[in-house]
Amino acid sequence: MSEHENEYKQGPADAGANGRERSGEPCCPPGRHHGHHGECGEGGWWEERSLAQKIMMGIGFGILGIGLAFLFGWVVMLLWNWLMPDIFGLKRLTYWQAWGLLILSHILFKSFGSGHGPGGSDRKRRRHLRRYMHEEQAAVKETE
Repeated sequence: MSEHENEYKQGPADAGANGRERSGEPCCPPGRHHGHHGECGEGGWWEERSLAQKIMMGIGFGILGIGLAFLFGWVVMLLWNWLMPDIFGLKRLTYWQAWGLLILSHILFKSFGSGHGPGGSDRKRRRHLRRYMHEEQAAVKETE
């Protein structure tokens, strides 16, 4: 392990002002920089942006998201109209019918109306399994 890595592992108590080491080297590993409180973190690039830049980035991501959503509906329409009429003799879809089909499939296959988040039942099952395993391990240790 290098000297820099050893100094990084010592933590902020051994660091100098603003979370920097006394030697003048940064305490953060490469690719990380200091946050508001002097700790190492990856959120620093966002704080360095002005309010105008943050607003423009939000607008840009919003436009990108809307564009990708429209593109997704268009791709579903093209695939349906390319495959389904020839294979199964079904009618061609309009753009909005393709979106309706996407929403319907989401409701039917993703349990849209169940009130659970994605993977919620899996998380609950894993939590119960971990609790059960922990109790079993504690019981085995007590009997030993």
